[in-house]
Amino acid sequence: MQKQLPTNTAILAFLCSFIVISNAQSLPPAWADGFVYENGPVDPNPIVIEAFFDPVCSDSRDSWAPLKLALTHYGSRVSLLLHLLPLPYHDNAYVASRALHIANMLNSSSTFPLLEQFFKYQDKFYNDQTKKLSKASIEKEVIEIAAVAVGNSLHAQFQAAFGDTRTDLKTRVSFKFSTSRGIYGTPAFIVNGFVLPGVGSPMDYNGWRKIIDPLVAAEKVEGDEFDSKNFERSVYLYK
Repeated sequence: MQKQLPTNTAILAFLCSFIVISNAQSLPPAWADGFVYENGPVDPNPIVIEAFFDPVCSDSRDSWAPLKLALTHYGSRVSLLLHLLPLPYHDNAYVASRALHIANMLNSSSTFPLLEQFFKYQDKFYNDQTKKLSKASIEKEVIEIAAVAVGNSLHAQFQAAFGDTRTDLKTRVSFKFSTSRGIYGTPAFIVNGFVLPGVGSPMDYNGWRKIIDPLVAAEKVEGDEFDSKNFERSVYLYK
């Protein structure tokens, strides 16, 4: 039986433990989650696509090319914010997602090229191919692939970043953010705040056209109506 603590000591111990637990809880990150896809200038009020990918998910891989084509087609009218959701049943999804956070930290222009590298060599990281490999050897393979996108000059920094707890925290926060939005599978897409149906299934280029074309047309109509009202108001004031 443990000795009962005096009242004051017990209160002090509780307060200390409360402070420690509070500090250990996740706070809002300094920057909003997600990687911004740079596709030239963006309109002040673009149609916003949020994509949730797992870099070792084949359906995420199959979704990327059609989405990239749609982004090229719509140009400044559409913007993309990519979030990562490393799925627990993909053994190497977490280490790949962490690598993307490191790439974004060291050279933000390398983030999407690295994502494409992971998609290109995805079969190397499937569960069966790596089940006999150590964590260190998998990280080494990831770093070698990342060097192609990030640049050999940052190889040492990239390797050191895997030992930095901050990059681990970034990856954890990203995972928590995705799940907090109600996303449970990849790929998943949110357009202007609304989750698209078909979570976990890739979308082709025609699918994107069917979704975005009406939004672009609706914006044009609303813009024309707004301009017309402003014109009529200006004429009235001038008189």
